[in-house]
Amino acid sequence: MAVTKPTTDIAAAVSILKQGGLVAFPTETVYGLGADAGNQKAVEKIFLAKQRPANHPLIVHLASVSQLQDWAAQISDTAWLLAETFWPGPLAIILKKQDSVLPEVTGGQSTVALRIPDNPVALELLQQFDDGIAAPSANLYNHISPTRAEHVISELGDCVDAVLDGGMCRVGLESTIIDMSGEAPRLLRPGHISPADIEQVIGQPVSMKQQTAVRAPGMREIHYAPTTPAQLCQREQLAGEIKKCLQAGQSIGLLTTGDYPIENRQVKQLSMPDKPVQYAHELYASLRYLDDMKLDRILVETVPETKDWLAVNDRLAKATARGG
Repeated sequence: MAVTKPTTDIAAAVSILKQGGLVAFPTETVYGLGADAGNQKAVEKIFLAKQRPANHPLIVHLASVSQLQDWAAQISDTAWLLAETFWPGPLAIILKKQDSVLPEVTGGQSTVALRIPDNPVALELLQQFDDGIAAPSANLYNHISPTRAEHVISELGDCVDAVLDGGMCRVGLESTIIDMSGEAPRLLRPGHISPADIEQVIGQPVSMKQQTAVRAPGMREIHYAPTTPAQLCQREQLAGEIKKCLQAGQSIGLLTTGDYPIENRQVKQLSMPDKPVQYAHELYASLRYLDDMKLDRILVETVPETKDWLAVNDRLAKATARGG
């Protein structure tokens, strides 16, 4: 039966997970599509629901740092320090996996991604479940990640057994992913926790190079994308692009930083915050709002190319990689 409304019944959600079902739940980053990480058939349901390639690894969510060694092997002192400092929080750590970890969870790799989410609903769910929950974002593969329960229901309501409601996600972008399985720390996906934050704790530089044999969520060129063709534009390019679209008879969604003066019914404008943390919080909900309007084109104004905008720029580049 399709899920038509969210629930707050955590005990029922735990029961569903233990029976091999799928439960979407809120984290501080985005809503996750959860399954028992130790149940092969349950994990396979995640890939079917999301229409996600089977070689794409999942993040395993834990309830406490003490569970880390149940899933990871060869845990360095630096990795322990990161976990103890940033968990619960929006940081996923990649480590060599224990032999018992399912290949369906790791995408067939020798590593596993782990984190503890900083959300009371997620933490209560994990504590009651008392084991790892594998959970990518609760949306169709490559589509915009959900930051509200209703986003999950509209997209995956026919595929999940329950959606736990936790309101709008506090951060709004997926977790930072740091690879600690090699000789040096390597950033695989930027997020709310910055490379500088990590470097301050571990006292060594974090490599930003993307060349790595380790696969992690969100590394594809196209990801987090609306169905509507979307493109990035500098502010000085917007007028020309808008004119071109209007001359072609196209309806336009416009995502700008701050106000952009335009009055045309064919242009649906959303003004975004000019601070990176607030922008990140609003980004996916705003893209979904414009995507749901079934417009012909979405134009997104570029944001600053500074370190504090790193995660936002990463998501915007992937969301607009299809171009127009």
